[in-house]
Amino acid sequence: MGRVSPITEAEVVQLHGANEPALDEIGLAAWIAQAEPGEALVYHRGFLAVDATSVISKLPADRQRTLQLVAAAARRAAEQNLVHLVQSRLGPDAFAYIAVARPKPGPSGAALSMRLLEAA
Repeated sequence: MGRVSPITEAEVVQLHGANEPALDEIGLAAWIAQAEPGEALVYHRGFLAVDATSVISKLPADRQRTLQLVAAAARRAAEQNLVHLVQSRLGPDAFAYIAVARPKPGPSGAALSMRLLEAA
C-alpha cells in the first residue's frame, strides 16, 4: 500500500477563519451536500477526544457541545459512505480532523440532506 501525501492548506476548504464561529452540524451537512469527490474540509483542529470532554477540555461549554455534535455528524456521514474521515498530525497533541468527500451514492441536494438528518 502506498503512502498518501499530507493534505496541504491549499487543498482544504476554509469555511471559518480563526476568529469566526466554529463549524456546526448544519455547516458540515451543507458542505457534504455540495462537495465534489476528493474535496477536503477540516472540521476541527486540536485533540478531539480532549477538546470534547468537559472534565479536561479548555473550550467553553457551548463550543464543546458544538464540537461533540459536529464530530457525531461527521461519523454518521462516514457511516453513510458520504465522506472519509482522516487525521493529519500538526504537532504534539494537535491534529487536523478532516472530512474528505466521496462520490455521492445517489441523488444529491435535498435528498442527501434528508439522509444526513435521518441518520441523526
